[in-house]
Amino acid sequence: MNRFFVILCLVVGVFACSEKQPPQVEYQWPLMKGFPKPQVPKDNPMTEEKVALGRALFYDNNLSFNQQQSCASCHQQQYAFGENIDQSIGSTGEQHRRNAPALVNIAYNKTLTWAHDGLTTIERQLLLPIFGEAPVELGVTGHEQEVLKRFTSKEYQRLFAQAFPGEELSFDLIVKAQASFVRSLISLNSPFDRYAYAGDDNALSESALRGMNLFFSEKLECHHCHGGFNFTQSTSHEKQLLDRRPFHNTGLYFVERVNGYPVKDIGLAEISTLARDNGRFRAPTLRNIEKSAPYMHDGSIKTLSDVLDFYAAGGRNIQLGKYQGDGRKNPLKSPFVKGFAMSEQDKTDLLAFLSSLTDEKFLTDKNLAQPE
Repeated sequence: MNRFFVILCLVVGVFACSEKQPPQVEYQWPLMKGFPKPQVPKDNPMTEEKVALGRALFYDNNLSFNQQQSCASCHQQQYAFGENIDQSIGSTGEQHRRNAPALVNIAYNKTLTWAHDGLTTIERQLLLPIFGEAPVELGVTGHEQEVLKRFTSKEYQRLFAQAFPGEELSFDLIVKAQASFVRSLISLNSPFDRYAYAGDDNALSESALRGMNLFFSEKLECHHCHGGFNFTQSTSHEKQLLDRRPFHNTGLYFVERVNGYPVKDIGLAEISTLARDNGRFRAPTLRNIEKSAPYMHDGSIKTLSDVLDFYAAGGRNIQLGKYQGDGRKNPLKSPFVKGFAMSEQDKTDLLAFLSSLTDEKFLTDKNLAQPE
């Protein structure tokens, strides 16, 4: 390193002055032949180096202002990068109002979070857990410089220089790296995938096959909200140019005294301010769904068996308590949630099919786990 280079480093900062880095490695999507690639923002192309940096940041408690939590605190691999409690708890101990969504194939999501039609990139969504104040998650607001200084170790200097050569440490780079790692959380290796896309006729049991036929039947209507290869309408990729941002009221609540959902969370209406959006939430992917209990936006349904009973009933009738009301009679309920007859065998078969959407490799892949 010559004298001029040393002086330049002192002037523009260490992250702009690392030794010449080797060329970045284009990220290779772990997709079966025929699957479309996710759409990626032009200003944040995927590279292996960004994914590696994002993975380190995802598991680092230093990203919370009080060093109590990381992103992985609420998005745990064994639960399909969700968590097994009703509603999340932030780094200050504050109880949140929603269940942490599983981070499964969200590279394909058209919208992010449970009920926001304007959040269409992971980069924008990540600003909420990092800087949000109502509720507090990582709680960085007001502590930005203190938090940034924690990522100046030699190891992080190396990772940032490899991922963003010539750029100085900033939250913009942190967000871009984390978004890259989250996009890499691809799960397309379930028994269903081996049956449907790899031609393995033995990948599904007879029970799961019966459940699959029920799932895609007009009798149950499941596929209308949980359709496509990602089992959600909220899907976008390189071959799909339609701007689809579907949200649904499923009849989970109908508190008549407030004429809708509990006021603490009215869903999309909170963003749109439109009365017709009261109680509308995004249908999540069903991939790895058996691992991401509890269910619904507020974690208020505990098991998949209970979820099936809920849809079979056409909504939920709460007979006691502050949320008393018959969701089956909610006038804004989706027309696809109309109830259906379901025998015990039907339920067994449906559960077998939903279990076939579990990708065990995704749940145990060391390349997605906390770096050693």
